[in-house]
Amino acid sequence: MVGKLWNTLKSKKTPDLIVVGLGNPGADYRNTRHNAGAWCLDELARRCGVKLKRIDSRVDAAEATLAGRSVLLAVPRTYMNESGQAVGYLLRRHAAGPERLVVLVDDMDLEPGKIRIRARGSAGGHNGLKSIMGAIGSTEFGRVRIGVGRPGTRGREIDHVLGPLTREDRVLVDEAVMRAADSIEAIAARGIQAAMNEFN
Repeated sequence: MVGKLWNTLKSKKTPDLIVVGLGNPGADYRNTRHNAGAWCLDELARRCGVKLKRIDSRVDAAEATLAGRSVLLAVPRTYMNESGQAVGYLLRRHAAGPERLVVLVDDMDLEPGKIRIRARGSAGGHNGLKSIMGAIGSTEFGRVRIGVGRPGTRGREIDHVLGPLTREDRVLVDEAVMRAADSIEAIAARGIQAAMNEFN
């Protein structure tokens, strides 16, 4: 069944862009800070008028057109620290290099409401990015970081990212999610450098 679903989604050519929104699966994590990347991916799917489908035990995905470019939108079904399993699978199946990949991810080092685009770089302590880098053997992929802020108390980082946002922070992060979706449209239309100049 999964193979049949994959065949309905598989492009004849490699997508121009593969956009992956990171998060944890399941209702318990849906509204936590760690799922900001997945929220943004959902917004992109809404804008493109597509629904994600399960194409493998590791990932939900949908083909779309964004700014006239072919785009694959995807959310891992794995937990955050195993995100590389899903991303590695997508790149292999689409014969795509890391230069076509953009990852949407939460970032504690940015204040709620801020976003930052990078064309490459380290994981910055983020387990999802670490997993992806380990799986694909490269740091040369784009990422849009969505600020969720740090906890007020040192040592509570895990509880912070796996906990729900305050009402005030949720408003700010929701605004950042929308701007991050805008930035993906800009990346598709004009490239990541132009998007960095516009949004950073």
